[in-house]
Amino acid sequence: MNLETLYSSYFNDLYRYLLSLSCNHFVAEELVQETFFRAFLHLEDNEIGNIKAWLFKVGYHAFIDFTRRKNKKNALIEEIKGLELLDNNTPENQFIERDQLSQLIQSIHTLPEKESQAILLCDLHQLKMHEAAEVLGLNLNTLKSHIYRGRKKLKTILEKRGILHEEG
Repeated sequence: MNLETLYSSYFNDLYRYLLSLSCNHFVAEELVQETFFRAFLHLEDNEIGNIKAWLFKVGYHAFIDFTRRKNKKNALIEEIKGLELLDNNTPENQFIERDQLSQLIQSIHTLPEKESQAILLCDLHQLKMHEAAEVLGLNLNTLKSHIYRGRKKLKTILEKRGILHEEG
């Protein structure tokens, strides 16, 4: 698969993932470009099995490198701005969905980093658990426990904020 085909196939997924990490449109675009630049350098020499998971891993490492360069201790920012959603009929629906997604992502970002990353990759970006474990450099069982603990904490946070209603 050539780089142009990869770019057109995975740009949107990778951009959304990096936007959820950086919470900044311009940073996400820069990181996507960095990811595909790194892919260009390594694809000729290496045979990659699961290209999507590999690109997410490269993007994640580009994000980590970016945050290190900027000397940020906390890589996750609480507010997401400028998130555009696809194909909704009315401005009201767009606003409601954007607001709900923003609140969800804000809540996810209050979790410890590994838990928030695990939930973002598996639940929002629908990577398989073994792919997410590879992206984060974790053992599969460790990833599963991060997801379990993160979902449990996230449920409590959403209930406290009134976004999710307590059961029974």
